[in-house]
Amino acid sequence: MSRSVTYSVVPRLNPRDKDASPKYYAQAQARGDVSLRDMAARIQATCTVHKSDVYAVLVALEDVVAEAIQNGEIVRLGDLCTLQVSLNGKGALTEEDYNTALIQRAKINFRPGKVLSEALGSLNFTKVNIKYPKDADAEGEGGEDVIPDA
Repeated sequence: MSRSVTYSVVPRLNPRDKDASPKYYAQAQARGDVSLRDMAARIQATCTVHKSDVYAVLVALEDVVAEAIQNGEIVRLGDLCTLQVSLNGKGALTEEDYNTALIQRAKINFRPGKVLSEALGSLNFTKVNIKYPKDADAEGEGGEDVIPDA
């Protein structure tokens, strides 16, 4: 598989100016996804560890990362990334008035590390067209096909 990120060009309207003509922007198009099993197979190909052992470690990593996040710890995955909980919610007029009911949601902040930052800095891009069928057939088939430019 070639090492490039595929993208299509899509129109976007200006939400502040409904009468303005749309502008066109790049939108990344995924080529698929990679499961833990897929990653284990790829890692096995680069070292002497068996796929089943790599898979077991990756599954354990999921559990350990989730536990650390639940403990409010910052998860540092070497030069890969950092994960940390942040909170969104409503404010109170005084510290004494604040309670946990004002916390509306927790989310995970993802900060790419050196490895991912360098990977982003050296991306190549390939434009693809997105073909939307005008009419899906009666059985509900259809959807979007990614067709590379000629």
